Amino acid sequence: MDTVTSAPDVRQCDLCETVEVEIHCDSCLANLCKSCVGAHMITDESKDHKLIKLQSRKSTRLYPECKYHNKQQCIMYCNQCEIPVCKMCLASDQHRSHQVSEILKVVNEKKDKLIKERNELNETVYPSYQDIASDVQHRMRQLEKEYGDLSSAITKHGRAWHREIEKLLIKLQAEVDEMKNTQLQTLQKHLDEINKNISDIKNEIISIERAIDANDLSKLFDITSNAHIYSNLPQKISPSLPKFIPGKIQGEEFSKLFGALSPSSLTSDESGYSMKLTHKSTETGSSPPVKQLLDEPEIVTNIDTGYEYLINVACLSDEEIWTRGNDSTMKLFNINQGSLLKSIKTKSGNIPWDIAVTKSGALVYTDVSDRTVNIVKNKKIENVIRLHNWTPRGVCGTSSGDLLVTMCSHDDKHSKIVRYSGSIEKQTIQFDDQGKPLYSLYTCITENRNLDICVSDNKVRAVVVVNKAGKLRFKYTGHIPAPKNKAFIPLGITTDSQSHILTTDDNNHCVHIIDKDGHFLRYIDCGLREPVGLCTDINDNLFVAQWRNRQVKKIKYLVRCITV
Repeated sequence: MDTVTSAPDVRQCDLCETVEVEIHCDSCLANLCKSCVGAHMITDESKDHKLIKLQSRKSTRLYPECKYHNKQQCIMYCNQCEIPVCKMCLASDQHRSHQVSEILKVVNEKKDKLIKERNELNETVYPSYQDIASDVQHRMRQLEKEYGDLSSAITKHGRAWHREIEKLLIKLQAEVDEMKNTQLQTLQKHLDEINKNISDIKNEIISIERAIDANDLSKLFDITSNAHIYSNLPQKISPSLPKFIPGKIQGEEFSKLFGALSPSSLTSDESGYSMKLTHKSTETGSSPPVKQLLDEPEIVTNIDTGYEYLINVACLSDEEIWTRGNDSTMKLFNINQGSLLKSIKTKSGNIPWDIAVTKSGALVYTDVSDRTVNIVKNKKIENVIRLHNWTPRGVCGTSSGDLLVTMCSHDDKHSKIVRYSGSIEKQTIQFDDQGKPLYSLYTCITENRNLDICVSDNKVRAVVVVNKAGKLRFKYTGHIPAPKNKAFIPLGITTDSQSHILTTDDNNHCVHIIDKDGHFLRYIDCGLREPVGLCTDINDNLFVAQWRNRQVKKIKYLVRCITV
């Protein structure tokens, strides 16, 4: 049997390509360093990754068995027939004059092709499908909202009709009462005349009877009878009642009169979705549009939030932002109008420590008092993570749909980052390569476009950046001179489409902008006062929450670079 012994040469990690290989994944045939094991495990959670130490990997390769010659191993590959072949196959006439290759060469070429295709699936196709799913979910949420608005419009129109009908009822009832009173008054007047005649007739009868019974015959000659007058009976008055003629309520006609719905439709775009281009896919040219820093940042608008103290802000869209202050209420504002759209109180009634918006558009917040991470869906609050010996601090959503949560131990002596898929813990980042703690207690967190994890650690006064595997890349400790010449104290943190990292500096009343490798670019200090939380929207507008004056400032600081 032919054997191929594993070479003792130094291999590079398939992910970071800079570290010696220590681990091998038999399921994916991938070589990994220890730091990249976690990142590899989450690239394809559907697989049962079988990880072994590289030196424990078997040294003997098992060649394919020949389909035509029993117990013969295929050590060559027929390029014309595109099948592995054994020595007996090569000796036969079947493959005479066919071009053959060493099977290991073909295997390596096929492996390279599969790795390339796997990378394309991981870096381009899979993220594209995630974006499509997110787009469909967004359309569904928008559909729910628009259908809700439609139902509200119909209800509003119906209430308007009810009001008009009530007015018409009152008007018709008033007309009926007026007609009734007029006719009753006429009949009453007629009755009064008749009763007067009745009284006069009685008096006439009495006078006649007295004259007839009197001994004084002269009284008979003095009385004059008016019987002929009363013999003409009064006219008969018969009132004519009005009739109510109801309008016909026929379904189709009434529907047209009230209003009707236009038909709904679903259209399909034959061109479909475009493939997502990620920062990893160098072959497809995936870089975002290049934008340059403005010479002078521009304040676009100010939004007054009404808190006693404003702490944080998170973008829901380019039109709406969530805010949180020093009470239990989180508020959603319309950016352009500055109007309050919605208010939501925390489930526990406690003050939220941090807020963020997930990839799907849901609001998520941490509750230090009851040690939970909560998500708001359709006005309902759900505890997705409940901790026991740790307290959650900062939270952010990631491009993969996971949550990154910073947390400190119960005794406040330790701090770490944990990645969650739903409520399942996937990754923990706590120490550097020397086993020293990466973080202190009070940390805000965000994910950069290159999947770096960026943390503002105001206790150690640094922005700490690790790669997706949790390996320390750099620490940014401020820039000199600072606008107020005070110590750098980072608080809120965010990133933009250019992979810039932005952090507020409360001590110097400004925002620091650094590049993805930790190099200082510039300050934003356009009249900011006590900036704390911040975020950016999809158009790279910056939103800064100011502590004491409770305003959110919308700032334009980038402009697209036009190349000729």
